[in-house]
Amino acid sequence: MKKSKIKMISVTFILLYVCYILVSQQITIMNKKAQLEDSKLELERVTNENLKLKDEKGMSETDRYMEKLSRERLGFIKQGENVIVEKKK
Repeated sequence: MKKSKIKMISVTFILLYVCYILVSQQITIMNKKAQLEDSKLELERVTNENLKLKDEKGMSETDRYMEKLSRERLGFIKQGENVIVEKKK
């Protein structure tokens, strides 16, 4: 009778330990999936930004882009154009 109690306790302990391991593995898997999803989103964002920068680089080599920058940043205008200045509130 004593041996059967010890076996029962041992089996119960082993089953509880196995359940603990399985649950902790599931939690780890869920965390890794979340990290993977975050990494995929970050990769997509960086890829889009990279494409945008490549487009800007290509545009920066054109005369139209240089003209646009001159107008926006330096306030240059073409001869014969009228300038409209917005009052700051």
